[in-house]
Amino acid sequence: MANPSKAKGTAWESAVRDYMNKALGLVDETGKFVDIFSALNVRRAAQEGARDVGDVHAAPFVLECKDVKALAVPAWLRQAHVEADHAGFPYGVVVHKLRRAGVGKGKVHFGVRTWTRARLALGVTTTQMRERYAFVPAVRGLASARWYLTTDLEHFTRLVADLRTAP
Repeated sequence: MANPSKAKGTAWESAVRDYMNKALGLVDETGKFVDIFSALNVRRAAQEGARDVGDVHAAPFVLECKDVKALAVPAWLRQAHVEADHAGFPYGVVVHKLRRAGVGKGKVHFGVRTWTRARLALGVTTTQMRERYAFVPAVRGLASARWYLTTDLEHFTRLVADLRTAP
């Protein structure tokens, strides 16, 4: 791969995919899918050009993966929401690599609406959602469109497992 930034992004996407598949019990000890045809397998999406469908699909989420120093979370979340719509998934989130930390410590950012919809689908209170999945709010000014909630990939993977088994 000629572009070093693209190679770095691809490596982060693959690390996120592999971490989630292992944590969700979707791969065996060698890293091969237990059921290759399962819609629950976490996969890297093929590039779609103008109608991009996100970097990683972890039903019911589209993950936009970022391995950059400078944070631009509100813009990234707008991108994740558009890509989730393109892919036909209900939720779009951003997974940002945390420097000098393991994959499970990567930061997962939710827009307020996505967080609320996931919370309601789980049937938990705001306090339960915040405590169970270790969410921390970021309030940027008066415009709620710039607000978001953050957890780590370890807690997010638990949230995905719980959403998949929610009634």
